[in-house]
Amino acid sequence: MATQGAPLLVKRYASRRLYNTETSDYVTLDDIAGFIRDGRDVQIIDLKSGDDLTRQYLLQIIAEHESRGESMLPIAVLNDLVRSYSNQASTVMPEFLQMSFDMLRDSQSQIVENLTVMNPIAKIPGFEAIKTQQETFIKAMTGGMAAGWSEQDPTSETAPTGAEAAPGTSEDLDEIKRQLADLQTKLNKMDS
Repeated sequence: MATQGAPLLVKRYASRRLYNTETSDYVTLDDIAGFIRDGRDVQIIDLKSGDDLTRQYLLQIIAEHESRGESMLPIAVLNDLVRSYSNQASTVMPEFLQMSFDMLRDSQSQIVENLTVMNPIAKIPGFEAIKTQQETFIKAMTGGMAAGWSEQDPTSETAPTGAEAAPGTSEDLDEIKRQLADLQTKLNKMDS
């Protein structure tokens, strides 16, 4: 989810180095990907020409993830994207993709909301800690696209980090994965 306000301005110098104007230091593509995962919009501008290079760099980040085996885009989707550049679908494709991602974010937000609002277990002592762990897990699995997580300060005492984020054994993680799979199944049934 994008944060409110102006995007983080990154300038590209002639040497192709990227400069974060807020912190006055050089950044890498991995840094930019991290800003975006943390909910920050980023704008990359060529210092000399003033051209907006954001799209080019975001596509490069996606290509690098895909080439490292972190495949998220199925071949059929990539084929459809290539086809859409050469037909009338190119006029509706951007709007369709934006609506699809908006629906995905809304669905993920609804999952988290249902964990607390509609769940009688929410009244059990210690539930907040469990909920926080689940939110952290879902955020990690979805790249932080769910609404509401970007407002949480990752350095606050309520945001688990390191060993606090995953107490227990791998059985705990397996249980969370099972619960997530159950929720995904329910969401898929709702969409049908």
